[in-house]
Amino acid sequence: MKVVAVSQRVDVIPERGENRDALDQRLVTLLLVAGFIPVPVPNGLYLQTPDGEVIHGALDDWLNAVSPQAIVLSGGNDIGQCSARDLTEGRLLDHARSHNLPVLGICRGMQMIAHSEGSELKPVTGHVRTRHKLSGQIVAEVNSYHSFALADCPKGFEVLARSEDGEIEAIRHLNLPWEGWMWHPEREAFFASHDIQRLKKLFGE
Repeated sequence: MKVVAVSQRVDVIPERGENRDALDQRLVTLLLVAGFIPVPVPNGLYLQTPDGEVIHGALDDWLNAVSPQAIVLSGGNDIGQCSARDLTEGRLLDHARSHNLPVLGICRGMQMIAHSEGSELKPVTGHVRTRHKLSGQIVAEVNSYHSFALADCPKGFEVLARSEDGEIEAIRHLNLPWEGWMWHPEREAFFASHDIQRLKKLFGE
């Protein structure tokens, strides 16, 4: 079974003075059902010098030790809300690019992929706790839990699906095995077979 590195959201617990990494167990189950071994990526595996230089030495050591064969950027947190997560996911994308690894970005993960490619995000209404019918290369009904959408398709990508109101719901890199989905496949009461099959195809199974 292929090892998949999965990024985690950061939950701030003020009463304990803690920043906790967190991962929905349903995403772990989804990856297991699809035939993969998920390994959560700790946030903060880097050093930042007093002048602001970021050194990813520990994260690079982690990637070398775990040697993931694919990467999932999970949902949760807005970009800019948690610098540790933003830095970690940026480095994961650098690693995936240099090693030609498959990447799936889920919700915020898709936004992070687009952000890393220079695309802007925009506020959107009617996309929180609802469902959409997708059109385009992916035709399906999916859940929706996001308050930001891509303002445009990143350079070097193509749009795979849009919602009824025309917002971008899925993208694919034209050369790398990277996709982004704005829905949460792990939050379905029963995992959709089209999501499982698409995930397996993306990750080379």
